Amino acid sequence: MDELPAAPSKRATPQLAGSAFRAVLGASMALALLAACGSSDGTSPPNQAADVEIPPSTDAADVDTPDDVAQPTVSPQESDDDEQVSQDGDDDEQMPREVEDDEQVPTQVDDGEPAADETPSPPSIDELVALGTPLNLAHAGGDQSWPHSTAYAFSEAVVAGADLLEMDVRLTADGQLIVHHDDTVDRTTEIEGLVADMTLAELQELDNAYWFRPGCWACQDNDSTDYPLRGVRTGDQAPPAGYTPDDFRIETFTAIATRFPDIALDIEIKGDLPGARSTAETLAEEIRELDREDSVIVVAFDDEIVDAFSEVAPEVEVSPGTSRLTEWFLSDDPLDERFRIIQVPPVNSGIEVITEASVTRAHDEGLTVWAWANDASTQENAAFYQQMLDLGVDGFITGRPELFPTS
Repeated sequence: MDELPAAPSKRATPQLAGSAFRAVLGASMALALLAACGSSDGTSPPNQAADVEIPPSTDAADVDTPDDVAQPTVSPQESDDDEQVSQDGDDDEQMPREVEDDEQVPTQVDDGEPAADETPSPPSIDELVALGTPLNLAHAGGDQSWPHSTAYAFSEAVVAGADLLEMDVRLTADGQLIVHHDDTVDRTTEIEGLVADMTLAELQELDNAYWFRPGCWACQDNDSTDYPLRGVRTGDQAPPAGYTPDDFRIETFTAIATRFPDIALDIEIKGDLPGARSTAETLAEEIRELDREDSVIVVAFDDEIVDAFSEVAPEVEVSPGTSRLTEWFLSDDPLDERFRIIQVPPVNSGIEVITEASVTRAHDEGLTVWAWANDASTQENAAFYQQMLDLGVDGFITGRPELFPTS
């Protein structure tokens, strides 16, 4: 890796836009909010923050998108189990690729330790921000191209050029921190059940690529032949070259972090309080054990969970949750100085969140903007990634990292 420029020790001093810009931006946001709230007389009460929430991140398979609606309403909470997004027939849709004979696939280092003659280390979040170039963050390893949250997906994302790996974490019945999005195993494996009711050993027996097909990580209404990696975990078919059946199981956070020692991580804490506090404490402990304090950023929908994590790991970078983002978006008030990276969707509740004006404001306040898709059918493609970069976003959490623009 080329030498990285020196990183600032704290968020850059804001250079606030002029008062005229503030007035125009505030008025446009207020008008958008009033329109979204459906006021018939144009006199909605001024405090409508509860009606427009901007979650920090989500999964495209959580959003039910009618064909004729381009900007869906997005809830910051977990979606219903039957909500799916299907992305059919794209010309650039990727099937699981063959690995060339001479290609080096990222693999687990024996005993989780680097070779004696190598000392791989990831760039810090400071260093990545200081680069000033758009970052490609692979969402769950690139869940539109490879099976959600599997070691196989994360490996393929790294090969495709991902700068960071985005992932969700939660605890098992026996207190093990795993990389898994839902509170159940229903949408990715061959059985149904709550993660919190199952041990790590039980979870790792499951086929975590069972319901994956290119373009949709949790669509369950296709013919069995449409799921190309089903059965690799269980030995019913051979794994792709360079991989093993274990690369298609539910994996622990430590195993993923160890497998990619030179890649920074964007970690979302799943679940609700009070249970999520234990997840936050376990995550903090494992980050320290891995010496990863500088190379990870942590986020959650619930700001109280973000705060719970910061209480036990104040040295680790965090992004604000839904409430703080919504308040920032609807007001002139800056975010707390401990936040310098925001993670937001392009649209929410029919309101454009990522615009040239909002990105300019964020940059003027010393904030870095990472975008994430909330409509896979229209947003997980190279043209949309480029559209967001043209608006000035500093990174995109990609479901298809191989399509991220490189120039």
